[in-house]
Amino acid sequence: MPALKRGLTAATMVVATGTLLPVLLIPGLARADDTLDGDTQNPPPTGPKGDVDGDTISAGAGAVVFERSKNGSGESAGPIASTTSTWKPPACYYAPKYSPAQLQEHLESIWAVDSTGYEWDAKQRDHYVEGNPYTDFNKDKAGKGYWWSSYVSEGRGGEPGALDCDADTFWVDTGAPPPADIPEAITPEMLAQLAYAEILVPSTKVTLAPEGTTKVNLPTWAWLDAAEFKPVSVTASVPVLGVEATTVAEPVSLKIEPGTADATTYPASGVCTINGDNSIGEAYAAGKSDETPPCGVKYLRSSGDDSYKLRATITWKIHWTGTGVNEPVDLPDGEFGAEQDVVVQEIQAVNR
Repeated sequence: MPALKRGLTAATMVVATGTLLPVLLIPGLARADDTLDGDTQNPPPTGPKGDVDGDTISAGAGAVVFERSKNGSGESAGPIASTTSTWKPPACYYAPKYSPAQLQEHLESIWAVDSTGYEWDAKQRDHYVEGNPYTDFNKDKAGKGYWWSSYVSEGRGGEPGALDCDADTFWVDTGAPPPADIPEAITPEMLAQLAYAEILVPSTKVTLAPEGTTKVNLPTWAWLDAAEFKPVSVTASVPVLGVEATTVAEPVSLKIEPGTADATTYPASGVCTINGDNSIGEAYAAGKSDETPPCGVKYLRSSGDDSYKLRATITWKIHWTGTGVNEPVDLPDGEFGAEQDVVVQEIQAVNR
């Protein structure tokens, strides 16, 4: 029988690195205001929230909602990228989408215009109405479960993986796990991966001394202040199931790439570790000109009429906790970097 496909937009998520945890379905529900039947997800900036009002499922604008109050912010903030190149987000997943009344409204609106053809419509009626295997959209189970269907991750609709979730919309009783043959069914671990994709971290533009313009063979100090550099987190949840996961990103190191091979980095690896106060490197102060910076760079050749593109990349350690998972579980590290111009001039000698 043709699969009932409906590619809705959801947040990007990341492929699990281990065995997926079983979905934990909890009968208790929180409150929400938006109906879970739209064609796109635009999660609110705060949450989570979700409820069932009569025969209407509500959970933000989609199955998964996000709480971002502890996320990075500001114009310079950006998303982190996994340091594991083979670790990619799946393009689709399954989660609750319809109550019995909502599925009836959705399908009957399609059948009414005969947009899919009589034969397909007849098979769908047989499947969801006539008892093979469902009867009357399971309206006798209203409030006792949900119709689950596929969601396509945000920005992934054109990828081949978006078609992997091609199973017919299926029913799951409250408190029961989804069918074992549906590996893409939402889990706390998948929620953690969804939250990973929502994390924003601050700019990696480092403070330099000298600032902007430096001299050949003069050590240039680099640092990031603790006040601008702290852990961030996002919580993803499916309120109608009572499951959630919080993903935390913590800065661990700064990598300096001078933008030219004619340079020496401090330390030699170019990787500056984080200090106990969450700062990186050490601020330059008067009287330190003869010292070697704990984090920085020394250019060996002038940049001429141009500038070098110094790239500063922060590595973030990622872990999560959530429903049924109290001890932090690691996810692949993330990176976020940016370039800044550094002009390097020759030291001018004056002969008298």
